[in-house]
Amino acid sequence: MINGSCLCGLVTYQADCDNGPIIHCHCQTCRKAHSAAFASVMPIAPAAFKWTSGEDQLNSFESSPGKNRYFCANCGSQLIAERREAKLILLRMGCVDSEISDRPDAHIWRSDGAPWYDPDHEIRQLAGTYAPA
Repeated sequence: MINGSCLCGLVTYQADCDNGPIIHCHCQTCRKAHSAAFASVMPIAPAAFKWTSGEDQLNSFESSPGKNRYFCANCGSQLIAERREAKLILLRMGCVDSEISDRPDAHIWRSDGAPWYDPDHEIRQLAGTYAPA
């Protein structure tokens, strides 16, 4: 069972399934939707997914034909994307509350990647806030 929620906690969900692969997507729409170098997602079957609270707080946006992104209208957290034709739900890993010990399987759409991000470049890892060196 995988549980997730938005930043403000109004919207929650459950996915009754095993973990799927974790994928970092670098496509331009994911980068813009998440304001980040990539979006981390886990594809699951739609039959395994259900909203458990706050469904009335959801809004959606069709970011590309057949792909709807669902987000909390209150806090803006993007919780899932749905590709109905592909019969696929993409859990947004930043909103997963369950302990997931799996490691990412792949970076996709590197052809669209942010030029300032290189997944092979090692940088400092800090336990807390950033302080310039």
